[in-house]
Amino acid sequence: MGVLTEFKEFAMRGNVIDLAVGVVIGAAFGKIVTALVDKIIMPPLGWVIGRVDFSELAWTLAPARIDPTGKEIPAVVIGYGDFLNTVVQFVIVAFAIFMVVKFINRLARKKQAEPAAPPKPSEEVLLLREIRDNLKS
Repeated sequence: MGVLTEFKEFAMRGNVIDLAVGVVIGAAFGKIVTALVDKIIMPPLGWVIGRVDFSELAWTLAPARIDPTGKEIPAVVIGYGDFLNTVVQFVIVAFAIFMVVKFINRLARKKQAEPAAPPKPSEEVLLLREIRDNLKS
């Protein structure tokens, strides 16, 4: 089997295509959550806390300066506000995934709880029952 044929079989398997669709939808969902956190959740939260813009929260280790040659050396900054935004985004995504999995598990339990209908008897069994009933009468 050639490498190209083997690769084609691998790429066309259902699981790989499902995974690719999941990654694309996940990336789009990530953008939605980022917009939700950055534009809707964090501004009112920062306003309630004291007009704080979380994306601008930072700890400056070394201020910006100009070296002797006149070249600007940027400040060394730890931007923990962006980290807080990312943590909130993670919590929202984790909760959304939890709710989806919970819903899917509920559907799976309902399917398991429904008793399966007994299988229909075969033609032979039906014929034997008819013979038995005729012999009884």
